[in-house]
Amino acid sequence: MKRIIVTPVAILLFISSINILAQKFQSDNGDGTYTNPVIAADFPDPDVISVDDTYYMVNTTMFIFPGVTVLKSKDLVNWEYCSNAVQRFDFSPCYDLDECNRYRHGQWATSLKYHNGIFYLLFITLDEGGFLCTAEKPEGPWQIKHLPKGFYDAGLFFDDDGRIYVAHGYSNIYMTELDKNFAPITKDSLIIVGDIRKGLEGSHVYKINGYYYLYCTYGGLDGIQAAFRSNNIYGPYEEKVVISETTHGPNFGIHQGALIQTQTGEWWTMLFVDSGPFGRFPSLQPVTWVDGWPMVGVDGHAVVTYKKPDVGKTYPIKVLPTSDEFENGTLGMQWGWNHNPDPAKWSLTENPGYLRLQTVKAVDSLPKARNTLTQRMFAYYSDTLASIAITKMDFGNMKEDDIAGLAVFQDPYAFIGIEKVDGKNYIIMVNNGETIDSSEINSSTIYLKASAIYGSGAAHYFDDLAAPGTGTASFSYSLDNKSFIKIGNELNMKFNLTIFTGNKFCLFNYATKELGGYVDFDWFKTNADLKD
Repeated sequence: MKRIIVTPVAILLFISSINILAQKFQSDNGDGTYTNPVIAADFPDPDVISVDDTYYMVNTTMFIFPGVTVLKSKDLVNWEYCSNAVQRFDFSPCYDLDECNRYRHGQWATSLKYHNGIFYLLFITLDEGGFLCTAEKPEGPWQIKHLPKGFYDAGLFFDDDGRIYVAHGYSNIYMTELDKNFAPITKDSLIIVGDIRKGLEGSHVYKINGYYYLYCTYGGLDGIQAAFRSNNIYGPYEEKVVISETTHGPNFGIHQGALIQTQTGEWWTMLFVDSGPFGRFPSLQPVTWVDGWPMVGVDGHAVVTYKKPDVGKTYPIKVLPTSDEFENGTLGMQWGWNHNPDPAKWSLTENPGYLRLQTVKAVDSLPKARNTLTQRMFAYYSDTLASIAITKMDFGNMKEDDIAGLAVFQDPYAFIGIEKVDGKNYIIMVNNGETIDSSEINSSTIYLKASAIYGSGAAHYFDDLAAPGTGTASFSYSLDNKSFIKIGNELNMKFNLTIFTGNKFCLFNYATKELGGYVDFDWFKTNADLKD
């Protein structure tokens, strides 16, 4: 990395203008209504099912493990973590960042089903093919097996006669029958050719009132959600656009997801919206059946604030956890490693109450570093629309030329951290591989802060979602967790397809020369647990 030294005189005291206490951390408004997005974070490609009185949702996590996140809810609005179905993915050295990587690849849109007492997750990776996860309980343990054939954007379906099918494809949608081992027993049969535009995908299959329905999307920022129906699973199929939301706002281009019926007979759909650098946010929409078609929203438009689904009961508000004191001996389910971790090089027990990250191998940049611990950013619901993280780090046992700290990671990325050079410790800010600020620091403990703001941070930030969206992240540090000093410049955040996930907060420690160093993180806190 190029080093640019800035003297301490040039570093200004950073006074945050963000009113943390004004933020709202959940979709549920507490008055019988909710506000979209139903989760203001990167939970894309949702598939949702109901089993008894509980709803389950699975999302795409790509190269993050533990991954293939399963959430659960009693009312479709308040969600909590249930499990991460795939703890690690040992089907290619690229998932170990061994001279290659799986950025923008890995686990894609997953089909979630429950049949005869078993939960099923069917997904594809573009490089390794098809995979099936099964469990008797959604909390796991989940078993994974590599299938003989992969299916792009698979829509798994168990028919009434016991036969198993999968719909799949891009632009052209195919139907394939599977045996009990989920191997194909028929050729891929072309059943639908997307005729609105290129890119028909995200197939979900249902049988409702005697019709087979395929619920698919023409993807993109201006996504279109379409339904297809036939009285034969192989067609021919009729097509109907069920929503094409072109109004700028939190539901612009809403697409790709699942149909759900509540216990009281209501119909809903969980789709997602491309929401700029924070990722792709799930949005819950009412469904009205019109002439046998599942029409989404109200009067042709997706809803922003709307009455909650009627599920027969009222359930408490839930907020997905983000902060962690590292005291429980296990990482919270909000965490995931950037590619597979080396389990011998991190610990919650070597220094109880701390997360210890040892260096794994010598690399020249953060994207190549193993054992980088990540979690999603939450946009929340407020005037400032900020996602803030603070961590306390003990760096007294770093080796020469080690670098450790707190990052905002996508492409581009940036971080604040400590670099050890010639036996001295420097607080540095790096923006996409270039060291912007560096100043010697005489301490072995430091508080690091990252503040990510969507666009201008205005209350109506969603109004500009006709484009990929931008945002900025700034960094600061403190020796007492009271007065924070800003360092470096701002990261111009993007949602870049070279990574294909929303920006994430990261805790990291990597060597550039010799191994053997380590750092201890005492805690990690975000907006929901910070005070003004």
